[in-house]
Amino acid sequence: MSKVFCGIDWSEQHNDVALIDAEGQLLAKRRIKETVEGFAELTALFAEVGDTVDQPIPVAIETPRGLLVAVLRASGRPIYAINPMAVARYRERYGASRKKSDHVAAMALGGILRTDAHLHRPLPADTDLARSIAVLARAHQDATWRRTKASNELRSLLREYYPAFLEAFAAGTVTNLATGDARAVLGIAPTPAAAAKLTQARIATALRRSGRKRGADQRAAELHQLLRRPHLRHDELIEHAMGVQALRLLATLNVECDSVDHLGAATAEAFHHHPDHAVITSFPGLGDLTGARVLAEIGDDRNRFADARALKAYAGSAPVTRASGRSTSVTYRRVKNDRLAAAGWIWAFVASTNSPGGALHYRRRRDAGDRHAAALRNLFNRMLGCLHHCLITGQLYDETIAFPNLTNHPQSPAA
Repeated sequence: MSKVFCGIDWSEQHNDVALIDAEGQLLAKRRIKETVEGFAELTALFAEVGDTVDQPIPVAIETPRGLLVAVLRASGRPIYAINPMAVARYRERYGASRKKSDHVAAMALGGILRTDAHLHRPLPADTDLARSIAVLARAHQDATWRRTKASNELRSLLREYYPAFLEAFAAGTVTNLATGDARAVLGIAPTPAAAAKLTQARIATALRRSGRKRGADQRAAELHQLLRRPHLRHDELIEHAMGVQALRLLATLNVECDSVDHLGAATAEAFHHHPDHAVITSFPGLGDLTGARVLAEIGDDRNRFADARALKAYAGSAPVTRASGRSTSVTYRRVKNDRLAAAGWIWAFVASTNSPGGALHYRRRRDAGDRHAAALRNLFNRMLGCLHHCLITGQLYDETIAFPNLTNHPQSPAA
């Protein structure tokens, strides 16, 4: 480990830099901006205190992203992204008054590396392709969440004044307003009064414009009848006002649906070029998009996780044991990578229905007393361990190896 440590307190306006030695003494401090000149100033400051290519000065900073972090990573030096909550606790070691300044925060970050660098992990050395996939996969995941939010807001409004529309597009018990058919028809009939004036021909035209290839006339006839069913209605002016609001929410939903489609296509295309694509997509429940989300969070640096247990803890699938005195409890992890946990939920859900071994494992956990969420989390934990092994060894997923007892315990029809 270097004998000089750097802490950078990052902000949008400026960055405070503090360099300390092995005894914790301040060697240099500087305030720089996130510009070419600022980075040149930082590089010169490093050189003054003995920075070399063979032994670069490690840097602790509170964010894992940004231009400054990107150029520091490109310089080949180890970067430690420290949780701001941890920095706040370390800062209390410098005084009990809880005073805060940017310089003190930078000193605290450098002190973390000086005393406890072994307890923190440097940023992984992922390839540029893996990092680009992470950008796209996270953007697609965010767009999907925004689409769900916009759809729920629109559904809530329609429930207040236009229940006939929700019933017309109900698939089973849930109305999916994100479908092209629903958005196209709502665009031309935002109120019951507008729906009463629609003709079958106009509905069919809207359905074809939304992308429907088959059965447009038949579906138009069904919708024409369903939208004319009698329902309770608001006053005409109130109904019109709600229709105007619905069209604006629909515009937001259209944008998010378009974002999901375009980002999904870009994510899948980039993921297809990654060497880990074949291994990841060989697992049941991991397609191009879900697999890309998993890769985005675990990266392709094989030294990032010491073993499968470390990966499981990072994903939140491994339980947490709390033991104090005569009290012992085992609970699920609350501190985890939420994006990876969300992808893992989808992965486990699909695997529990499309994989014989996954279905059997899920059923065993339910029979043992686990609730649905706990059983899926346990299956995710099992599959994640298999994925770690396959990525390390380069093997494709094999059901008989992942679930060796499958042949001795035939899957029941209920599973």
